[in-house]
Amino acid sequence: MEKDWNVGKQKNQGLKKKGERAILVGLVHGKYTKEEIEEHLDELEFLALTAGAVTEERFVQSLQHPHTKTFVGKGKLEEITEYVKKHDIDLVIFDEDLTGKQQNVLEEQLKRKIIDRSTLILDIFASRAQTAQAKTQVELAQMQYLLPRLRGLWTHLERQRGGIGMRGPGEKEIETDRRIVRDKIALLKSKLEKIDLQNTTQRKNRGDMIRVALVGYTNAGKSTIMQLLSKSDVFAEDKLFATLDTTVRKVVFDRMPFLLSDTVGFIRKLPHHLVESFKSTLDETRESDLLLHVVDISHPNYEDHIKTVQSTLHELGVGDTPMIMVFNKMDLYRSRYYDDLLDAETKEELEGTLKESIQKQFEEPCIFISAREKEGITAFREALGAEIRKLYEVRYPYQVKSF
Repeated sequence: MEKDWNVGKQKNQGLKKKGERAILVGLVHGKYTKEEIEEHLDELEFLALTAGAVTEERFVQSLQHPHTKTFVGKGKLEEITEYVKKHDIDLVIFDEDLTGKQQNVLEEQLKRKIIDRSTLILDIFASRAQTAQAKTQVELAQMQYLLPRLRGLWTHLERQRGGIGMRGPGEKEIETDRRIVRDKIALLKSKLEKIDLQNTTQRKNRGDMIRVALVGYTNAGKSTIMQLLSKSDVFAEDKLFATLDTTVRKVVFDRMPFLLSDTVGFIRKLPHHLVESFKSTLDETRESDLLLHVVDISHPNYEDHIKTVQSTLHELGVGDTPMIMVFNKMDLYRSRYYDDLLDAETKEELEGTLKESIQKQFEEPCIFISAREKEGITAFREALGAEIRKLYEVRYPYQVKSF
């Protein structure tokens, strides 16, 4: 099966507008357990739903390492092939990155569209990007993802360009495409540098105000909290990566103004080139005086989410910035983990034990809220106001005395 890979055109295709029928494929290998892979596939299913695909089935196999050609073993691939044909599946999504060779072999075997986790995330980012900066960042990440996979995506590597002006050895088409992609990457990086310069100028124009940034795992409720604190209409949705572009609002607590920014959410296995591309968007995080780390406490793996966010923050060089841990969705936590037969006193005791246990794990202040139900917001505002006042005492010592 021959492919004509049109560089720069494939990136816009993505998933169809109507819901595609998909299956998920995960592999238990290395340090991961079967339970962890199932949880990763739960997240992958949510990613697929966000992109517009409906998951019909999932396949999990245990191997020492992924097969170099087919990712999964021969028997499992035959099982997947049979299911795909029988149930008319449109899309097969793999939980880990595939090489160009693996994708090519799998497409020939399954006769269906094959994508991996990174491709799916890039597709969601492409559909969510609104500003020139976000669109440029997504396109750069797509090109960086494509470049090392060009060889596997071509099945006619030995074809030469011929004709007038191309006598002799000529240039292989794959080398031409590599050159085109590299040129495109250089162009996009140059474009991003200009946008970054404009954004840096805008940030300087804001003066030396205190800056607070909302960070956290995707879909933890950052945008909803932004709405509550800034009393402004900020887009919030129960989907992954609802926010790509950084939103900044001016907020005033007790005559102390500060800037509050809402940033893109993090996720495990986030493609490195995507983090690199979006570092400029996360400049608001790097330049912040205080971070509000929002955690979805109702999620069964919220502790893993915290570790993912912390490692990403360290990668961005902001691991030492003062922080408040904001454990959101307490209402969902109760509905998921508290038995209806428990009396109010027992529930209160269990909740007190939970909060005490969590506070012991972290040096930072921990606040427990439900942004949707507006529960604990007063205590949250007081804790945030206290931290803002500390920052003011350092930066504006004479101004604080007049408050």
